[in-house]
Amino acid sequence: MTDLDASIRAMVFSFIQDSPENTLKNQANDRAFEEPIVGFSNGNDPLYQFYKRDIGEFYLTPLEIFSKTFPVVNIGASELTVVSWILPHIEKTKSDNREQTTYPSERWARARIYGEQVNDKLRDHVVAGIKGMGFEAVAPMLSPIWKVYEDSRYGRASNWSERHAAYASGLGTFGLCDGLITRKGKAVRCGSVVANLKVQPTERLYDGHHAYCLFFSNVTCGRCIQRCPVGAISESGHDKNKCRKHLKATEEFVKENYGFEGYGCGMCQTDVPCESKIPTERDLH
Repeated sequence: MTDLDASIRAMVFSFIQDSPENTLKNQANDRAFEEPIVGFSNGNDPLYQFYKRDIGEFYLTPLEIFSKTFPVVNIGASELTVVSWILPHIEKTKSDNREQTTYPSERWARARIYGEQVNDKLRDHVVAGIKGMGFEAVAPMLSPIWKVYEDSRYGRASNWSERHAAYASGLGTFGLCDGLITRKGKAVRCGSVVANLKVQPTERLYDGHHAYCLFFSNVTCGRCIQRCPVGAISESGHDKNKCRKHLKATEEFVKENYGFEGYGCGMCQTDVPCESKIPTERDLH
């Protein structure tokens, strides 16, 4: 591990471990996230060009995002690093949501809204920290460049995906429900920053984008199919439209029952073998 690598990891770890911003903003003032995982990928990684070909021309590579943000900086893709992180939900949030069958627990809904606010502040924190080291950086999800499109192949899709960046950065693989399964499980949120610095990419310890999903390795799991309250997950995959419609329907429930503007579900991320770990066949029994 280089000094640069260690410094960036420390930025992420210290914010989540020590910052009062890491909160669900509930009466108990619970932390939103546990200890994070951090990974790196090179801006010239062939996966980013594959994403653009596969998802659509609207999808932006790290170089495109960086160059649109800093047009006067002349740089090549190989001189960029994508810093990616995984923020695991706390045990209380996961255990509360395991008990739910249709609507999110209060902690889960708070983690979706206030937890993502924590993630945004972390994005700003990492950008500022990297700039303080003398480099330029941009958080794609906070950029005005970031947009959502209606794609003929994948339905609703954006021009940057935190989960795809995490996959490229060695942090996890996709499950049947499209969630990212990491070594700390699928009950997580993701974030990333693109910077003009060089850090050794994190090794990808998997050989395919479904490597950690028991459904694809054994065709015997499918617990997320059973957990989905609206049938948005099947053996064919994830129906984004059904999923989004249900998320919209949870807004009224959250407001009436928890007293804040929010939404959420998380059924497919909790009470499943991949909730908090990379699952094995033993976890099916």
